[in-house]
Amino acid sequence: MSVSNFYHISPQGKFTTMGTVDEAVAAAKNTGFIWLNYCQPQKEELARLSELLDFHPLSIEDCFDENQIPKMEDFPQNTFFIFNAFEYIDKKLYISEIDIFIGNNFLVTVSQSPCDKHPVWTSVERILKMEIEKAKHGPGFLMHIILDEVVDKKFLAIEALEDELDVQEETILSDISAFHPAELIQLRRDLLNLRKSLFHEREILVKICRKDCRFISEKAIYHYRDIYDHLAKFFELTESYREIVSTLMEMYLSILNNEMTKTANATNRTVRRLTFITTIFMPLTLLAGIGGMSEWTMMTGAQNWKMSYPALMMGMLLIGIASYHLLKWLERKR
Repeated sequence: MSVSNFYHISPQGKFTTMGTVDEAVAAAKNTGFIWLNYCQPQKEELARLSELLDFHPLSIEDCFDENQIPKMEDFPQNTFFIFNAFEYIDKKLYISEIDIFIGNNFLVTVSQSPCDKHPVWTSVERILKMEIEKAKHGPGFLMHIILDEVVDKKFLAIEALEDELDVQEETILSDISAFHPAELIQLRRDLLNLRKSLFHEREILVKICRKDCRFISEKAIYHYRDIYDHLAKFFELTESYREIVSTLMEMYLSILNNEMTKTANATNRTVRRLTFITTIFMPLTLLAGIGGMSEWTMMTGAQNWKMSYPALMMGMLLIGIASYHLLKWLERKR
């Protein structure tokens, strides 16, 4: 079951909790404006707003589609916004959608997360209870407070991603065997999702700052420019981090190639030594084989073996020494 909160904010800055949405809408018709905060609502609850506040059915459908990109849609009685909130926990980026309807005397927010666990709503409610002066001038000022909290939480996620990049870089430089390329690829995907969201949200803030939303007063627009500056800065940071990810991957592949080259060189040196030894002993083995087969004629007899064996051994020694110096001379010449 969803837990939603309804508030009425008077021009004098009185912050009142309303029991039902009908009471809140009735209060808004007299004075001030209302904030309807829906957390994990049912379709029937939002469909009721189509009757009370003239919400378009397609906007209601978008509130239940979590694959929507940030956007701004203008309707006769309200303007519909989609923004993304980010949290980076346990090396994973969590994306949640925040839907906002703004009109002359109301602000409606919709999220699919519990109100008591969503960091944005707890922060906004605390600000309103302590500093209601920031929001009493109209829905546009309250929407600025909400978006400001959303952007602040984005900064925490971006900062956590930066720390993770530092860890990956240190791992590559200190212990290449402990590095996992899959984690770096996941970081790249997270940065891509973050960049896509920031790009569209920045475009939304451009539209707000050029007064495309008639429900946000000119006085409130000055506050939104600060949010635009933050989004533009975060967008540039994500671009820089994506370049760092590419650099780290190239560094990893380069170090890996160097290690493979060292291993191959060591293997080549071993093979060369073995080949060198084999080349020296091949002619000696041939002579030993010939001498062994001719043992009856060359080695047998009281006279022959005393001269034949030393001569054969001396010849093999001279051939071995000559082969060694010949191979060394060929290596130096190369």
